[in-house]
Amino acid sequence: MRPSRTSQLSLFLALCAFTAINLTPIIWAFMISIKQPVDAFAVPPVLIFTPTFEFHHQVWVEKEFWRFLINSVVIAVATVLISVPIGTMAAFALSRMRGFGSRGVLFGLLAMRMFPHILLAIPFFVLAQMLSLIDTYAAMVLALVAINQPFTIWLMRSFFMEVPLELDEAACIDGCNVWQTFSKVVLPVVRPGLWVTSLFSLLLAYNEFLFALVLTGPATKTLPVAIAEYGAEDLNYWSLSAAAAIGIMLPIVLFMMALQRHLVRGIAFGAVKG
Repeated sequence: MRPSRTSQLSLFLALCAFTAINLTPIIWAFMISIKQPVDAFAVPPVLIFTPTFEFHHQVWVEKEFWRFLINSVVIAVATVLISVPIGTMAAFALSRMRGFGSRGVLFGLLAMRMFPHILLAIPFFVLAQMLSLIDTYAAMVLALVAINQPFTIWLMRSFFMEVPLELDEAACIDGCNVWQTFSKVVLPVVRPGLWVTSLFSLLLAYNEFLFALVLTGPATKTLPVAIAEYGAEDLNYWSLSAAAAIGIMLPIVLFMMALQRHLVRGIAFGAVKG
């Protein structure tokens, strides 16, 4: 039964309202970033003004935020390259396991993910200090892999669970071992889910603030930490923070636009079953 025009129109209007609500903070931050401070904090808000990109220039040229962007990208990409392959193999194994053992592992992973990250910050700091890894990429990558691995495993397992076991059995009959079944038969089927998992892992690592604040220093400072340093001294820094916040979204937006087709397929994966 096809939905009526009224229900379609209602759904469309609801989606438009939801989109507008989510875009409002971004639009407001962009307007603050191109306003002079006297206009940015005027009450009532000034809607007609002369835009300036002075603060964007200060952020990326004078404040050298491009260095922090490079640090964020390096750490995020390294985290994805380590956590996603490990999580994918673990998720495949857990999706094919049955019984109390697999449930216990899954419960343990869920408990690890629910554990407050703020309680892990000091142990990670002490461990990194003992290993002389403070203000290095390695400390951040290892910490992010550790805290994001349960999420990666859970998400990839949900995709593997949509693949019928008959596919594994058919591959086994054709002479494939477990690794060949995983890499050549099952993995190509869940490739859209792999893109989705990679994106979420990238976002979690790219936007991480707490561990970056504790484990990084001048050499490896990331964008979230750099942005947080502005806004406490005078009004100009609020405009700088807004300009930096807009800039931090650009790599993610470009990444999502480039992989839009894969992401849509991954999100819809398993929604329609044969």
